[in-house]
Amino acid sequence: MIPTQRTLVTRLRLALLHGAAVSMLGLGLPALADTAQDTQSNSDATAKKDSTATQLGNITVTAQSRSQEVQSVPIAMQVVTAQQIDTLAATDLSKMSMYLPGVSVDGDQPTQPYFNIRGIGTGDFGIGTDAPVGVYENGIYMGKTGGALLMFNDIDHVEVLKGPQGTLFGRNSAAGAISVTTNAPANTFEANATMRLGNYGERYVDGVFNTPLGNDLAFRMSFVDNQSNGWLRDADTGQHFNKNDDWGSRAQLQWNGPADTSVNFAWEHERLHQPPRPTINVSPIPAYPDLPSTTPDYPAYLDPRHAPLYNNVTDSGEARTYDSFALRVEHPLPFGDFTSLTSFQRYHTYNREAQAATNLAYLYFDDTNIERHKTWSQEFKLAGKTDRADWVAGASWYRDDGHQASQINFLTNTIDTLFNNLGIAPGGLYGPITGALQGMGLPFSLLDDPWQESMVNRNTATASAVYGDVIWHLTDRLNLTTGARFTHDERDFTWYEPARVATQLDATLAQLQAAGILDALGIPIQTFQQNIYFTDPSVQGQPGGLNRSWTDTSPRVVLDYKLTPDMMLYASAAKGYQAGGFNALQVGTVYRPQNVRSYEAGIKSYFADQKLLLNASVYYYKYSNLPNLTLVQNGAGNGGLPQYQILPSDQEAKGLEVEARWQATESLRLNAAAAWINQTYSNYTTSAGVNLDGQATGLPYLSATLGADYVVRNVAGGNLDFTLQGAYTGKGRCNSDSQLQGTCVLATPFKLGGSRTRADFHVGWSAPDVPWSFGLFVNNLFDVQYVTGLNNIVTNVLGVTSAGITEPRMWGVEASYRF
Repeated sequence: MIPTQRTLVTRLRLALLHGAAVSMLGLGLPALADTAQDTQSNSDATAKKDSTATQLGNITVTAQSRSQEVQSVPIAMQVVTAQQIDTLAATDLSKMSMYLPGVSVDGDQPTQPYFNIRGIGTGDFGIGTDAPVGVYENGIYMGKTGGALLMFNDIDHVEVLKGPQGTLFGRNSAAGAISVTTNAPANTFEANATMRLGNYGERYVDGVFNTPLGNDLAFRMSFVDNQSNGWLRDADTGQHFNKNDDWGSRAQLQWNGPADTSVNFAWEHERLHQPPRPTINVSPIPAYPDLPSTTPDYPAYLDPRHAPLYNNVTDSGEARTYDSFALRVEHPLPFGDFTSLTSFQRYHTYNREAQAATNLAYLYFDDTNIERHKTWSQEFKLAGKTDRADWVAGASWYRDDGHQASQINFLTNTIDTLFNNLGIAPGGLYGPITGALQGMGLPFSLLDDPWQESMVNRNTATASAVYGDVIWHLTDRLNLTTGARFTHDERDFTWYEPARVATQLDATLAQLQAAGILDALGIPIQTFQQNIYFTDPSVQGQPGGLNRSWTDTSPRVVLDYKLTPDMMLYASAAKGYQAGGFNALQVGTVYRPQNVRSYEAGIKSYFADQKLLLNASVYYYKYSNLPNLTLVQNGAGNGGLPQYQILPSDQEAKGLEVEARWQATESLRLNAAAAWINQTYSNYTTSAGVNLDGQATGLPYLSATLGADYVVRNVAGGNLDFTLQGAYTGKGRCNSDSQLQGTCVLATPFKLGGSRTRADFHVGWSAPDVPWSFGLFVNNLFDVQYVTGLNNIVTNVLGVTSAGITEPRMWGVEASYRF
């Protein structure tokens, strides 16, 4: 049979295919194997490179409301990981403050924390203003006092973003934002616990329990309990101060619904109850009846690090109860991803502390801050991506209903000292009257009676905003980011000064009045019933209030260019905004909105061959109407007594920041960071008429940190990990108002406002196949303590100045167990 042409062609094709196959099998397999090996080698190298970069800090963040590697985000930022938190045995962000150059977090008063980024922060605890550093947990604004300090309870990481972040974060982030991401429920079982025991009675326990509840449902519960006996004692009573008594929990339910919908509900609760921040008297006190001089004698001051602590405050303490409820819903749409964030928070705080820091009735003075807040927020967000652009758009609404009572507490003995020193009644009032009565054989005393005055405020703040942000991919290497937020803020604020409360005194006065003794002495009973501190007649007897609203548009523009896949240059210009406000202690005082214009350029780079991550940025900003918490002598509306008030100022600064992380060897990792800033006032005159234009704000030039991590492998079947961290902050820069504010006084026998150093050490053992791990930590390794500043609030009326000190060396052991 003769094959047809079609059959012949088919057979020829089969023969060719067969020959090619044989050739490949017989001769080509080695070449294919080499190619596969090369591909695998390249893949391994890439994976190893990515792993090293991740270990050095190139983790996934959400700084721009998108999941990105931190090295691809054109924002100056620092990331704190859970491992760093554990290594430093840190219980909140204030414990890591010195290791974040350019950032300051003061947690001495956890109900009134202070946040500062690049020199911008107010320190004000009045509810009429907000801090310019926004604190967020899982995308939700946490407020200024209630939950803002954030205990490190089951944290994944913390992002500290520097410079205005209003376009994406919005509320109160004109100076920057601190964004905390917690661990979410997972569909695998997890249970672990950690315990620390240390000096001064430190007892710390935390734990996590995570379990799936079905194919689409998971539950996660975490808790932390932090207790200690305290490292300072009252020299009279033995009461402990600087102790911890704080516990909290977080429960989350995660549901993965149909159509890739994700729903997360979280409840967070915290209860804090501990002694207040102690201050130590540094003024020499003469024997009674002589009174301390109201003119400071700085060379004669006592060193607070060695002076006794006295605190005779009635019902002193600092407490907070806090609850937060958050609902997060995510759902993919054909054109993007939809996210809804809903939250409700409520918290009560109480803080009563000594301001005179003695055990003497005639120098008794304390103040109290009591707050309760309810806040609601809702945000809707859409995010999408195309070949040309990544985009985010959203709308948000926020409401805070806050109540605050600011109280001052005297004894009638103290009022005698005040009246004598102010020249109102030489020799006092209550003491001489008591002496006269008892001289006549009458068993009455007007001394040792408590006297309380209050300023009561209510603030209802509402903010609504719409925003959009687009990353335009101009080329494969060049991106242009444009964004803007339009915000409308409204505040209703009231002041109210109730009549002073002096129950014991009033009972005695009523007896004297009924017996006709006051009439016989020719002293009207009203003499003893007038406020002496809060004395504004416009809000006595009934509240007075104001309503204000503000609108703003805050844009940002960022250009970033990748020189190589691992090196990016960027430049940005951004405007930050914060709503105006009110002075809680000064009736009728309104603050204009704050604005900042910031310009920045930087580089983010990773050198794979050297295993080196290196970032740097330079910036300049001008900030207008920044509120300063300032001690004002002879303040208006408070009987001529000193008080802290908010005074706006204009400031400008230029700075440089550098961060480096280097995997020097397989076992040794080094890290370093530094921030240099020159911040000055551009327009500021103090209440005393002192012009500070061109003078330093007090912020040090330099802050830096240096650390090393070294792993010794195969020790008892596991690894020993040694970590040593050191930090440095330069001395404060004095100005013409520094002495009054107590931040820079050169004549004291102790260093005030000088440079500071700190070192922390940790060694831990762990093994992948052993559920136990152990560690030893030492914070403030060299046991160096510093004086934090002078409290001059009663110096010129009572002659008493007090000061705070930093904590001594803290050490302990820890053990963790994975179930």
